[in-house]
Amino acid sequence: MNSLREWEEAFEQAVDVEKSYDLAKRMEGPKTNPVLGYRTAGSKAEWETGELLYKEMQEMGLLNVQKDKIKVDSWDFHHAILRYRDQEGKEYEFQLGAYQTDFHTEGFQEYSMVYLGRGTAESYENIDVKGKLVLIDINQREEWWINFPVYQAHLKGAAALIAVQDQGYGEIHDTSLNAQDIAGPKEAAAFSISQADAAILKENMGKTGNPEKEFKEIQVLFDAQSTVIRDRESYNITGMIPGEEPEQMILLSAHYDSYFTGFQDDNAAVAMMLGIARAFIQTGYRPRKTLVFCAMAAEEWGVVDSKYDWSTGAYEQVFTAHPEWQGKVIADFNFELPAHAHGKKDAVRCTYEYASFMKKATEHIQPSKEAYPDGLEVHFPIQTWSDDFSIAIAGIPSSVNEFSDGEFMETHYHSQFDNEDFYDEPVYRFHHNLYGKLVLAFDYTAVVPMDFERLFAAVEDSVDEELCKKTEANETVLLERLKKAKEQGQQLYSQIQTINEEYKKLLEAGKWDEAKALTEKYADLNSSLLYIFRKEQDYFVRLNWHDDVLFPQQGVGENLKAIYKALDCLKEENPAGALEAVYEIDNNRYAFLFDREVFRYFTEYVLNQPADRLKWGYGRIIHHENLYDLVVCLKEKYKLQRAGNRPDLEDEYKILLQAAKAQEQCYRDDIDYMASSVEKLLAAMEGCVEK
Repeated sequence: MNSLREWEEAFEQAVDVEKSYDLAKRMEGPKTNPVLGYRTAGSKAEWETGELLYKEMQEMGLLNVQKDKIKVDSWDFHHAILRYRDQEGKEYEFQLGAYQTDFHTEGFQEYSMVYLGRGTAESYENIDVKGKLVLIDINQREEWWINFPVYQAHLKGAAALIAVQDQGYGEIHDTSLNAQDIAGPKEAAAFSISQADAAILKENMGKTGNPEKEFKEIQVLFDAQSTVIRDRESYNITGMIPGEEPEQMILLSAHYDSYFTGFQDDNAAVAMMLGIARAFIQTGYRPRKTLVFCAMAAEEWGVVDSKYDWSTGAYEQVFTAHPEWQGKVIADFNFELPAHAHGKKDAVRCTYEYASFMKKATEHIQPSKEAYPDGLEVHFPIQTWSDDFSIAIAGIPSSVNEFSDGEFMETHYHSQFDNEDFYDEPVYRFHHNLYGKLVLAFDYTAVVPMDFERLFAAVEDSVDEELCKKTEANETVLLERLKKAKEQGQQLYSQIQTINEEYKKLLEAGKWDEAKALTEKYADLNSSLLYIFRKEQDYFVRLNWHDDVLFPQQGVGENLKAIYKALDCLKEENPAGALEAVYEIDNNRYAFLFDREVFRYFTEYVLNQPADRLKWGYGRIIHHENLYDLVVCLKEKYKLQRAGNRPDLEDEYKILLQAAKAQEQCYRDDIDYMASSVEKLLAAMEGCVEK
């Protein structure tokens, strides 16, 4: 049996989703919190799960099974229990969730608790919270991340902050708890409580009728043990199916740490990854490229006091534990929440360069109507939500099953309702089959199937010619070089397709030696293509303050549009409109809501921390514009206007004008930088094209 289609059929017959489901359930055993679960970075529960997976890989027949040591900051959340007795003497006991902070009561301690609404700076006016528990509402999807109100409470002297989700996450039920990464210092303690439990506390707090202290304080007993320790050992667990051409590898990955029981996120993904391995072993398939299966630790969190505190295990795997994978691994298939349909249409999300190949490879692989009635498509580029981003910036082209678009992220994700009740067998089976077949498709290539034209087309689309004209940026050279790069990319991909068609024919004819010789002939080409991909990541991948992936000039471009709008508003004596525009500039929205020290802290820790604390986010936010003082002034002028006075906005206009000039220079520099980068990539591609 040599044909690709025959192996696809054999693989599909060998898939056993029941075994995968069983492994996903067995992974729920180890836990840090005996009631809620949690299998967190560097914890004993994570280690025990790693041992379980290590043994599973050995028993199923994977070879070279090993534990790759990595360094992470560890978190062990054992419990958080709050007790309250109301005025009628009724006693309540609440189980709380937690965030990655350090807090120990050493048994039940009595605390005063105060409710402070959204927990912004103005919530603390005339309120003494020193040594108290602060209860707040939060919507992290639409407002701000948990670290801002937590640090605000910490600066005011609170013992800890307790957050209740007000939409955004955990919407499935009012008893839902939620957990996210903290993205802040371990000293600023934080926990989570359900809407149902918080409602009981709020009802007993009542309103005082005093505008300076709106809600009554209550007395509670609190017992919590949450431990964060820097620089601990953890392990990524890897196993292999060795290939006939071992210099090339295909990676499959999923993370094994979790919040709560983590059935979908990410037990089912780890189990599916190994289910794919099991099916390959069952069929007797001998891959050309070595297949590597990697269960990664510390995805949900793994580094203290960093905006980029998730995906730590993946980052460490490809940058520290196995940097030699860069240039050898031709593709990574990362898996997240794969046993639930996140919409009527499924999608593979991948890097720009692999979109063309993915589209072609999936044309004949369509889901059942039961799983996805609207079929399957390919999305690109990748995002920062999962481990594939860390892997891609190391120069390994990556992909992930699309998981972030559906309502599951707002309802069940990172809550105790992420369990087997929402298991979808047809979806799970399809994902086993889909990604096993995609592994086969890549294994039947001699040369990495990269279509660089897609990336250069996306860069071209991102160039705002009107903004270039306004800033006097020289986009002409950039656009000319992008045109050449697209043509070169198209020519190169055509060449790659021809080589891979020849290779596939040799394999299907059983001409193994000739196929191997073809691979050896184009080994240098492979290395060059992967080098170009890595340089594209270095040159073009940037982030904004919301962790959206964009090209270098786009962040500055969005800033400039907002600045120009704000300037127009100030000309019209409209401070409210100017404030709305300034809200969109970099991270200045937090200047509206939190104290200067909170804003400063979470700005500086991005711009002035070493690479080993920023991981995959290092150097990807540039040209920051700090407008905290301007926001303060504009808010005062807006108050004056509302009181019937005509505000003098000349100073604010001058500040914004200076910001515009600074950002315009950055925009010009970015356009020049991109033109230079495209020129370098053009030269590299020219060396790849056969004359």
